[in-house]
Amino acid sequence: MTSDDIILEMRHISKAFAGVQALRDVSFTCRRGQVHALVGENGAGKSTLIKILAGAYQADSGDIIYKGQKYTSLTTREALDKGIRIIYQELNLVPYLTVAENIFLGREPRTRTGLIDSRRLYEQAAEVLKRLAVDIDLRAPVGELTVARQQMVEIAKALSQQADLIVMDEPSAILAGHELETLFAIIDALVKQGVTIIYISHRLDEVFQIASEVTVLKDGVVVGTRPIGELTRPVLVQMMVGRALNEVFPRGQGQRGRQVLVAEGITTDAVRNCSLTLYAGEILGVAGMVGSGRTELARALFGADPVRSGRLVLNGAEVHFGSPAQAVNAGVALVPEDRKTHGLFLELAVRTNVTVAILNRLTRLGVLQRQQEAARVEQARRDLSIAMTSAGQEVQYLSGGNQQKVVLAKWLETSPAVVILDEPTRGIDVGAKLEIYQLMRQLTDRGVAILMISSELMEILGMSDRIIVMRDGEIVGEFSKEEATEEKLMALATTGRALAEEV
Repeated sequence: MTSDDIILEMRHISKAFAGVQALRDVSFTCRRGQVHALVGENGAGKSTLIKILAGAYQADSGDIIYKGQKYTSLTTREALDKGIRIIYQELNLVPYLTVAENIFLGREPRTRTGLIDSRRLYEQAAEVLKRLAVDIDLRAPVGELTVARQQMVEIAKALSQQADLIVMDEPSAILAGHELETLFAIIDALVKQGVTIIYISHRLDEVFQIASEVTVLKDGVVVGTRPIGELTRPVLVQMMVGRALNEVFPRGQGQRGRQVLVAEGITTDAVRNCSLTLYAGEILGVAGMVGSGRTELARALFGADPVRSGRLVLNGAEVHFGSPAQAVNAGVALVPEDRKTHGLFLELAVRTNVTVAILNRLTRLGVLQRQQEAARVEQARRDLSIAMTSAGQEVQYLSGGNQQKVVLAKWLETSPAVVILDEPTRGIDVGAKLEIYQLMRQLTDRGVAILMISSELMEILGMSDRIIVMRDGEIVGEFSKEEATEEKLMALATTGRALAEEV
């Protein structure tokens, strides 16, 4: 590889947040006019690296060499001026403006009097779309387009800004079928015009279809960069997940009880024909990539999303949850993925957050029994080791781990038979993680059934008694604890096929 071949080098990039090392001595090189895939598990450091390239973050150390020019850091303005564009999953478009207006937003051609030259605006927008070989009504408001076409507008916007390097962050997460093929055709057209694409994706089939080279990040470190022709799917999976299970997870009593929850053919707008059985005293892990339908399945079981078809049986009786309140009353609890938005009242006291789900038990003739409330909160504090200055402290001032304990305490007050945990240890430190793992095992030892969704494969493997894998809204496989490995889970989650079939 000569210097003329290279458009981007990121050398020895390191970045830490509050003492947590997100990137460690990362070096990353891209050739001109090719698709370079950047892959890794959730939390591997991909987004941090790209945000440093875009100027949103400043690296603690390292250099960026772009088009032969060396920089210790870039600002967002400098990155844009030099032809670097990032297309995030959350598209940055104005829905009530037209396609053409969005493409040239803030850079509209002007007349001599300073007014927007609408004729030139639409002519130039048409030229950009012609380069992409896509046909979109330039005068249509962007908000009326499908998400796939909105993404094409975002790409056209980047191309109109003379982009030489475009980063696409999970562009296919919202696409399927013909729309996906259209995206690949656009990428092919861009590459033929000399544009470099950094393509971030969890879908390995796509990586093998469009990428020339692949760089694997894991735990903030580069595992390796390989030409696509030197890789097979099993090898790439091994590069992505090849660490030993080196964390100690508490083990349960190993005694599975009766069937507690049976779901048969559950179908919603986001999941299709999902069936599972959850037993007393076990943890059923749910693995899969972001967007695979894991959270949507949990919401359906909890009555938060309407079920179009399927059957749900709880403790031997068929149930129909029209709302989360009905699920809670029946003995089902959900600890949500986003605790701050969906699990807590941040500006209210710890005591209020702990007891909010059982207020009917703590009131007499409409009056809250403060003594009973205080006793419940104190018991929860002791049982879960919640670190707080007082029961009156606002939850927003607790650490992430203690906030998660408060959410758990709230639902445990309802004495649930089933607890659904969606990313139970996201954003909390190792000490709090271990405490939550221990609490989970205490619950299963008491006969509670737990459905645990997690993006951390070590957590899935370490805590689960059985594991199901989801992809594209469906359950695509199940493993016992003994037969599950990171490689098997990752292969199934990313390709929909078992590892043995990929050899």
